[in-house]
Amino acid sequence: VQLQASGGGLVQPGGSLRLSCAASGSIFSISTMAWYRQAPGKRRELVASITSDGSTNYAGSVKGRFTISRDNAKSTVYLQMNSLKPEDMAVYYCKMPTRLYDYWGQGTLVTVSS
Repeated sequence: VQLQASGGGLVQPGGSLRLSCAASGSIFSISTMAWYRQAPGKRRELVASITSDGSTNYAGSVKGRFTISRDNAKSTVYLQMNSLKPEDMAVYYCKMPTRLYDYWGQGTLVTVSS
């Protein structure tokens, strides 16, 4: 399994970005997918997750602003980020947890600054 994250960039406070994470392999549709983020000097934290049947979970700090979704036909998970704040600035990683191994994407940088 390989995960390729994209969509990061520079955005002003209050702006929006959509991150994408494309997965290779054949297990995407049956896998939970998640987005994590890590800001400088901080621990990596869970942002949102989505199960194979579409159930979602969000960190309290992003609830109501971020939306995780998936397209099984494209083996891609998305993170729509609205009303971005400076504290959302971080490297964002996608993750596919499995029973034997956790697969991670390479990370995409989100910078929120005016």
